[in-house]
Amino acid sequence: MNHKQNQKMYIFGKLTENKCKANVFNPATDEIITEISVANIEVAQQALEGAQKATQTWGKTTVLERITWMHKLRDECVKNQETLRELVHQETGKTWAHTEDDYTLLIDSLTFYAEEISRFQPSQLIDSDEGFQHTLKYKPVGVVVAYLAWNFPLLNLAYKLGPAMATGCPIIIKPSIQSPLSAYFVGALCEKIGLPAGAVTILAGEDRTVSNYLSSSTIPSMLTLIGSIQTGVKIMQAGSTSIKRYSMELGGNTPYIINADADLDLAVNILTSLKSANAGQICVSPNRIFVHKSIKQAFIDKVLTVQSGLKLGFGKNTDANMGPLIDKGSRDRIHGLVTDAISKGANLLCGGEFNDQEKGAFYPLTMIDDVTTAMDIYNHEIFGPVISVVYFDESDDVIALANDTDTGLASYVFSQNAGLAQQQADALDFGEVQVNGVKYGIHLPHLGIKQSGIGCDCSKYALNDYLSLIRKSVKK
Repeated sequence: MNHKQNQKMYIFGKLTENKCKANVFNPATDEIITEISVANIEVAQQALEGAQKATQTWGKTTVLERITWMHKLRDECVKNQETLRELVHQETGKTWAHTEDDYTLLIDSLTFYAEEISRFQPSQLIDSDEGFQHTLKYKPVGVVVAYLAWNFPLLNLAYKLGPAMATGCPIIIKPSIQSPLSAYFVGALCEKIGLPAGAVTILAGEDRTVSNYLSSSTIPSMLTLIGSIQTGVKIMQAGSTSIKRYSMELGGNTPYIINADADLDLAVNILTSLKSANAGQICVSPNRIFVHKSIKQAFIDKVLTVQSGLKLGFGKNTDANMGPLIDKGSRDRIHGLVTDAISKGANLLCGGEFNDQEKGAFYPLTMIDDVTTAMDIYNHEIFGPVISVVYFDESDDVIALANDTDTGLASYVFSQNAGLAQQQADALDFGEVQVNGVKYGIHLPHLGIKQSGIGCDCSKYALNDYLSLIRKSVKK
């Protein structure tokens, strides 16, 4: 495909080239897709200054004007669905079917937040007392800088783009340099519709220089991230040059509890889906699988049946249902977790092997059991297609084991005993608890607690991160 519209940054209303370049690789083929322009410090400063100017233009538009622009961008994205999905397919290597989630969330976000912002009252009388009238109103917080993870290029962009546009916050979006092409194409669509300059900026760049420069600037009022806990800490450290808001969805160590009376087919189907879709590179993917000892063999047999039906591969016209990891470094890291666990007593039940001479960062769905707290795989986010199993019985406090982590993103409980399921769900110390199923959507809050995040993505509650609440008191 022609990549001319996917090679340029989008800064202050224009597609922009720069002398600094970077290659983008397809992780399924190891081939260079294209070369893109990326930001250096000078370009980052231009982007910051453009966004700052836009606080006086875009930031002062009416809600109706912003809704109109959001609909224009959404409609242009709909016209270019095939291209957007193809770019995600190429830059991540995920299967064609799995690119739909990225695209759909972008459309959903622009639609949802255009509707939701219209429900926010611009001015609201809250009280009258002692001769004063008190009102509240919202205003945009100002310039937002958003850092995106590589695993869902458009979905992650959608989480930030929708609420920023709706509230009138100029946003600088920095996609991962590993998967920037679909985001760059959104920039091209912004230019095509004539979106007001500075409302949206899209640029990639080297993290240690460009990200640090953007974060340490006093221009942004808010820094938002989808990424690792370590990256979140670094961004907050760099951002401490001024008082800023933070909204961050960070890593997790997700527990997945399958009780003795669980609907085992349901639990295994969801588990293997979350571990094979996007090769398990999903922030809410299960990490520690707690399985009751009484159903051990039935659980293993069902997972092995699913694993035998998975086919690794790439391309729109294949029957492959699982793609690669983002790069071979990720594959080596994940394989290292598996081999470490085996060396410490875990059992390899399937997978765990790959051909280092073949193209692509493919790694099979892998299962190990008899995992213990002494193993690295128990204590660190896997972010890959590995099912890491811990068995428990009535003498074990499975909730205490599940909660024994400083992270708090997602958690899962499976039981057909409504009382037990509710009891365990209430005791889990995580931002999201899913019981006997899994459900995500732009209308549902997506958030973490403890070291897994601050603020909120998705739902009407995300708008609060992008809006300042102002009180006005007038003496009658």
